[in-house]
Amino acid sequence: MSVRRRGGRLRTWWRHGFAMVATAALATSVLAACADDAQSGAEVTLLTHDSFVLPQSVFDAFRQQTGLTLKIIKAGDAGQLASTVALTPGAPKADAVYGIDNTLASRPIKAGAFDAYTPPAAADGAAEYAVPGAADQLTAVDRGDVCLNIDDTWYTENRVAPPDSFRDLTDPRYAGQSVLIDPRTSSPGMAFLLTTIGVLGGGWQNYWKTVVAGGATIVGDWETAYNGQFTAGTENGTKPIVVSYASSPAATPGTKALLDSCFGQVEYVGILKGTRNPDGARKLVDFMLSQTVQKELPGSMYVYPVQKGTPLPDGWEQSAPVPAWRVSLPPEYIAANLEKWQDQWRTAVGR
Repeated sequence: MSVRRRGGRLRTWWRHGFAMVATAALATSVLAACADDAQSGAEVTLLTHDSFVLPQSVFDAFRQQTGLTLKIIKAGDAGQLASTVALTPGAPKADAVYGIDNTLASRPIKAGAFDAYTPPAAADGAAEYAVPGAADQLTAVDRGDVCLNIDDTWYTENRVAPPDSFRDLTDPRYAGQSVLIDPRTSSPGMAFLLTTIGVLGGGWQNYWKTVVAGGATIVGDWETAYNGQFTAGTENGTKPIVVSYASSPAATPGTKALLDSCFGQVEYVGILKGTRNPDGARKLVDFMLSQTVQKELPGSMYVYPVQKGTPLPDGWEQSAPVPAWRVSLPPEYIAANLEKWQDQWRTAVGR
């Protein structure tokens, strides 16, 4: 995401559009790099998406605890990342990968891109988010639930009752106040489509037809929707309803998420088959579940940690509580139906 905010931008690591960020080639950045370490093999390489960011203190802690330097290779958005991994099984560009989410996990798993490993600490929370039937292939690190967000300040100032549910968008009053995102070009857009499929079943296409007929705006990416057209975004848009994340209100005062509209996105870390440093890769997977990393995830990437007992930043429990309910669909089910759903969505909205 990019959060992103009223008066200060919800930074642009939100996040994973299938084509939100066009990247011509892999961009490599080395954190705390050391030539001597690389020559001695005391290095582990992590392939990730362009939105990955953590404080330098985290990487320093990893080196202190393991003796390994962490090298980061960024491979574009989450869709590009998953494709890169799926196309290179046994000949990886790194030792481990972080950032493949549950809407994209099926393809690289089927390609045999991962070495099996289950970190002991997964029992403390991460195991609850395991990919069904492939728990030893990928380990959950964080969750970032996609939900409709509304600008409560706008509704108060305009003396208009706000919507209570995503279903309210079928009312033309609210449909015309919304900016939604194309699921063919954006991961948050796809997540909201999956919410409508998961909740409405066979009625989801009629929902979209009604919402678009009522005046909803559809754009190609999260940045345009949130910062460009949302009334609480950085460009003072005109739409008080937007597809974003349950955590976005932590960065944008005066907004809230509609918690009946959330689709659960989970990001994973995994060991790449063919790694030249399997021991280092296992240590990195272990480290991603440590409190050193987990406690930094909300403030750095506006996602929720998966490990139990990890505190959220001050104010999050009030402004960005973890959704108690969310839509969840098996990755294989998504993969098997994704192209069909996108075609049906295009027909429903007249694109």
